Amino acid sequence: MTRRRRPTLDDVAEAVGVSRATVSNAYNRPDQLSSQLRAQVLQAAASLGYAGPDPTARSLATSRTGAIAVLLDTSLSTAFSDPALSLTLDALARVVDPHEHALLLLPGGPPAARVLSVQADVAVAYSLADGAPALDSVRARGLPLVVIDQPLLPGVARIGCADRAGAALAARHLVGLGHRRFGIFAACSRVVPGGGPLSRAEAEGAPFRDTRERLAGYLDELGSAPVVVEEAAGLSAESAMAGAFALLGRAPRPTALLCMSDQLALGVLAAAAQLGIDVPGELSVVGFDDTPPATWSSPGLTTVRQDLAAKGRIAGELVLELLAAAPLSAPLSAPGSVEVPVSLVERGSTGPA
Repeated sequence: MTRRRRPTLDDVAEAVGVSRATVSNAYNRPDQLSSQLRAQVLQAAASLGYAGPDPTARSLATSRTGAIAVLLDTSLSTAFSDPALSLTLDALARVVDPHEHALLLLPGGPPAARVLSVQADVAVAYSLADGAPALDSVRARGLPLVVIDQPLLPGVARIGCADRAGAALAARHLVGLGHRRFGIFAACSRVVPGGGPLSRAEAEGAPFRDTRERLAGYLDELGSAPVVVEEAAGLSAESAMAGAFALLGRAPRPTALLCMSDQLALGVLAAAAQLGIDVPGELSVVGFDDTPPATWSSPGLTTVRQDLAAKGRIAGELVLELLAAAPLSAPLSAPGSVEVPVSLVERGSTGPA
């Protein structure tokens, strides 16, 4: 049986009686054709069974794919359930989407080989550990790079927040309420978080910059007050429950907990409710991020607010600037580091010791 030949762009041009370039413009530069002529070309293509230009061939010809590789430290399931990540990526997507760019999500602290093979024009690193192997592959390929949160890399544009200053605001608030026994609930203090107690030295040596900065901000304000540090087994409120129970089971129990994300703080509120610990009567809890669930919790969560949407929007604008550069690998002019401001939002989860 003879296989039927696939229709080509030339077949469509012959059927309509126009040039090959005119058919190409109908798909790639529609503004160059009248609406009537474009409709005629597309109708002929549909009747012939022509699906349009081969995207692989087009990317080979132009050396561009229009894709943005987003390197994530977490799994996709965790990423989709993380409100802070979702808000940031949504804002980034809103900026690049009108320009017909696709986001390719590479999860799990993507292996170097995956980054070497992915078809993308620019990379966005979202909250990766220092020295992540994926970053070596980005450098090896010469891909332009934008970093959201971490790591801090010389000569690379980074968008983050004032982590240390935000943490200091949270700790100062609790000290001002008279608290003297504190717990710090940390996320991602090890490359593979296992959960459990952390010494200060372990937390200060974390491979994640935001963990180090937030810890420093807390400790700057707490001085010599008794502090215990616990690492969560994961980033979600559910995976934080074991660490929350461990903190609440300490003797003597801390009267105030400083949580490095809202998700961890929500896990603490759920654990306290199960144990019959009154918040804020017996325990004060402060989060970090001010994601929507912070306003829905009971009680409402006192937290450090950072503008997550602004981070994504600025990252998207920098990506578009890189994509517009000629050549593509040209360095971004004066990338520097952009930090969105932070503020303390007081709700019902904190009160006097």
